[in-house]
Amino acid sequence: MNRRALSDAFVQRAGWGAAQRGFLAGDASDRSYDRLRLGPKSAVLMDAPPGKGDDPADFIAMARHLRGLGLSAPAILAEDLSNGFLLLEDLGDAIFARLLERDPAQEPALYHEAAGVLAHLQASPAPNGLPDLSAHDWAAAAGFAYDWYRRGVTGSVGDSGPFIATLTGLLQRHADGPRVLILRDYHAENLLWLPDRQGLARVGLLDFQLGQMGQPGYDLVSLLQDARRDVPAAIEIATRDGFRDRIGAGSAFDAAYAVLGAQRALRIIGIFARLCMFGGKPGYLALIPRVWGQLQRNLAHPALAPLATICARDLPEPTPENLNRIKALCPIPAP
Repeated sequence: MNRRALSDAFVQRAGWGAAQRGFLAGDASDRSYDRLRLGPKSAVLMDAPPGKGDDPADFIAMARHLRGLGLSAPAILAEDLSNGFLLLEDLGDAIFARLLERDPAQEPALYHEAAGVLAHLQASPAPNGLPDLSAHDWAAAAGFAYDWYRRGVTGSVGDSGPFIATLTGLLQRHADGPRVLILRDYHAENLLWLPDRQGLARVGLLDFQLGQMGQPGYDLVSLLQDARRDVPAAIEIATRDGFRDRIGAGSAFDAAYAVLGAQRALRIIGIFARLCMFGGKPGYLALIPRVWGQLQRNLAHPALAPLATICARDLPEPTPENLNRIKALCPIPAP
């Protein structure tokens, strides 16, 4: 039975068989979302094919944890874990990124509220049994910049050993303290504004199923160094400093923020190249120059000078010519 037939059967069992159905969103994973409308009611159907890396059971567990903290993750209306379907509360269309396109004046307030959610989340106990990577694991994950981006541009992966060793040392020195729950994809495309709710519940949360233990600055970097939109420097600095004061961190937090920002930017650059070269999704290449700019700003922190030297030596700038070299390796989708 194909995915559409399976999902139709699930929707029918959930009592939404008469609903109108329309595509809502997809992302870099194999998940997709449809919106169902049944009279005045609406819900969201998540289709997460089994065996593709995202387990809906993880989404359910994290959603329940977040809701237990008073935060606005979607309620689970129905589930079919064996086939990878969830029916979710519809939190609406007020995605931060879309709101700010229409009204940039809301930017300081929305980012302040989003940072407040992170501070509350990190002050609360995390669920048991979540992955907790070492500094070396985090550094190795940034090696995607060599495995995919550098290889796509130069034809050679090169020797990432010194890069990983240097980044491991920087993470150990500046960003390897007590862990907190991180949601990993915490940015303006995954946050919604819910003005009819109260307090921190006004920030709706999406795409948190890969939550794990991590460093206090990681989700803040994800929020403020967004691969898909430019956050004004003044807002980034004000939000970073406000969050730092809120959690009681000292001035050393700035170096941790820069190291985590560099790690994340390097990994994303590699992921976007991989999405083209392996996944047949060349559209992500257009985002690499923005992330490259974020990388350079992080590398400009004095603490990152050793890593900056290695990156300047090993990783070519994403010029149009270099991005076209990667694009040429993008597989042609089957007809």
